Amino acid sequence: MELMPALEIGWPNGWILLALLFFVYGILLLVFPKDVIARLYEYDRSRWSRRQRAFYTIGKLLILVYLALIIFTPLKRGTVVFIPAIVLFVLGLAGFIIALVNFKNTPPDQPVTSGLYRMSRHPQVFMGFMLGCGICMAIGSWLALFILILSSLFGSARALAEEEVCL
Repeated sequence: MELMPALEIGWPNGWILLALLFFVYGILLLVFPKDVIARLYEYDRSRWSRRQRAFYTIGKLLILVYLALIIFTPLKRGTVVFIPAIVLFVLGLAGFIIALVNFKNTPPDQPVTSGLYRMSRHPQVFMGFMLGCGICMAIGSWLALFILILSSLFGSARALAEEEVCL
């Protein structure tokens, strides 16, 4: 792994893994009922503090930088960490799908407490972080990993704000 990988436009770049993630997520959103999608994205943000809004915005901006790095960084296919990176990505993707299905299968008037939600309050976020770490390893970038960790720290403000709204 290297701090700042060489950025280039190319076929075997990290965007392939992102495309797989977004394809699977898109399919799930297409087949899930509209009320489930509304529960995922439509909640009251009016009570968020200025700090929570700022942290959320900074986290989102960092994710955009992270995505740009992934898109323009070639996969390091010949390295010793490539296979473990792909395994981590696939496990994270599978967990992400399972968490979404757990969410979908819970009645709207009940908190989600089954499946992966028994082990984590935010399994979708955790699995997204896990698959993101796999992508960072696959492209061999410490910078991408640092940005992912930093954006996750800022993103935790969103999780706390969501929990307050849910209470």
